[in-house]
Amino acid sequence: MDYPSSEPVIHVCVLAAGTSSRFGRTKLTQILKGKPLLQYALIAATGACPDQVTLVVGHDQQAIIAAADHLAERFIVNDDYRSGIGASIATAVRACRKNADAIIILLADQPLITTAHLDRLIERWSGSKNEIVAASFEVTHGPPILFPPGAFDALCELTGDKGAKSVLNSGDFVVTSVDIPAAGIDVDSPETLRDLERS
Repeated sequence: MDYPSSEPVIHVCVLAAGTSSRFGRTKLTQILKGKPLLQYALIAATGACPDQVTLVVGHDQQAIIAAADHLAERFIVNDDYRSGIGASIATAVRACRKNADAIIILLADQPLITTAHLDRLIERWSGSKNEIVAASFEVTHGPPILFPPGAFDALCELTGDKGAKSVLNSGDFVVTSVDIPAAGIDVDSPETLRDLERS
């Protein structure tokens, strides 16, 4: 492996800055099976990368921080959260890159993602600075995604509502897929939340 040390330092950045516009209210504070929706992603992250979990906040940040209930090691604010996910990814990577051998980007509204899923991403990474390891679902790639240091500069340049697809599809990186069907489930409506509550 190409790790700078035998145990790479991997950060998980949980993106929780969005406005929940499609949901109609702050979705991450809504209760799913006894706890705030946000906590599912944070529990998965802390299980996989203890002491290396960053929560990116923006919209309704005080309520989001309260819902996190100390499950994140640090909070960072994306002041440009209204512009979209690209700004949140860039904010996260700028904050963590100095001390990270790799960064996992995880969406806060993916409640079916578990520690085991994140562990699989980490285990599949060769340690190469140019290998991205992405969840695969429904014939596409998406978060959670492990980004190596070779991708950090490109991620820091993201803006607006464009996520990391441009980095994944740039041809500059080897993209390794890990089949994670649960990554295809994100909560973007009250109906989705109710369906998960009943499942």
